[in-house]
Amino acid sequence: MAIDAETVRKVARLARIAQPEDRLEPLARELSGIMAWIEQLNEVDTDGVEPMTSAEATVLPMRDDVVTEGGDAARVLANAPKSVNGFFVVPKVVE
Repeated sequence: MAIDAETVRKVARLARIAQPEDRLEPLARELSGIMAWIEQLNEVDTDGVEPMTSAEATVLPMRDDVVTEGGDAARVLANAPKSVNGFFVVPKVVE
């Protein structure tokens, strides 16, 4: 997959990364090289290979599933910087 300077410009704008114009073409070549290495992974035969989540086989400890009455909301909300009507108040992050 070849990446051109226009694609780098678009991705940099979306990621809010300032890149000078003279750096776009070298960066495009560098990213194209990285993508070429990634495309080589398609040539690896992975038939019969089980997917892994870790390089080391581990078993997660299990705990008893116990039904409770729930937490004490007043104690939990006491740690909140701000709460209203029993809910945490957080700043808006989506515009």
